[in-house]
Amino acid sequence: MHARRSARPVHALAGVLLAAALALTGCSGAGDSGGGGSSLADKAAAGEVARSDAKAGAGTSGSQPSSVPKLTANRIIRTASLSVRVKDVPKALDEARTATENAGGYVGDETTSRDGDGTERTRVVLRVPVERYDEVLAGLQGTGVLLERTAKAQDVTDQVVDVESRITSQRASVARIRELMDRATKLSDVVTLEGELSSREADLEALLAQQASLKDRTSLATITLSLSEKPAPKAAEDDDPGFLDALAGGWDAFVGVLRWVAVVFGAVLPFLVVALLIVWAWLRLSRRRARGGPEGD
Repeated sequence: MHARRSARPVHALAGVLLAAALALTGCSGAGDSGGGGSSLADKAAAGEVARSDAKAGAGTSGSQPSSVPKLTANRIIRTASLSVRVKDVPKALDEARTATENAGGYVGDETTSRDGDGTERTRVVLRVPVERYDEVLAGLQGTGVLLERTAKAQDVTDQVVDVESRITSQRASVARIRELMDRATKLSDVVTLEGELSSREADLEALLAQQASLKDRTSLATITLSLSEKPAPKAAEDDDPGFLDALAGGWDAFVGVLRWVAVVFGAVLPFLVVALLIVWAWLRLSRRRARGGPEGD
């Protein structure tokens, strides 16, 4: 009795498993037979090629993260900004260039200006490998007096994985369109597929450009370096003036007075000449009258 009761559940379980296997086989067979019933021309005319390909692409992108190999390290964009005061800006700039080139990087944009008091300022963008980022940053910071420092780190690992997955799906999509073009026999099908191919190739190029930009920004750190010279030493204005200061001030005042006297004299000179001529003529006339008076009597 116990043997018969235990055998019934086993037979029931075997029956359920067999029915499930037959159901799965029937579904897959129905799907295969349904996919082969439509022709290429019908798909191209009704737009089913684009819809089926979009579904395939979505399925591929959905399952892609599981097949993408795990990254050994996070993809991080590193940027920094340094403001340093140095004794000699050209010398410090040459040292920064040498340190960047020795680290395997390069010098980007550069701007140099000079203030009204003669103080030189330079702003330069440096690109260095992320492996040497900390080393180069510390070296640049030690070239003078640090005025300001800003450092940022942006993790774009998820963005990199997403772009790589989309590139894989887009390449597969382009390959499928090209395969359909090779099998197309109608002109309308060819025209439709060519337009779809151009659109998907443009999307692929945009994704590749985005991938290249991410690779550049994650492999090379960006350091913006601002260099400024120390202000020229000036005499303290709060100190008491000495003999030389007084002498220099007196001489400046004397020269200033002479300049004003020269200006006034130059302005009065024409009138003075005319006045002198009038006085001279009047005196001469007076003398002539004085001489002629007695003789007339």
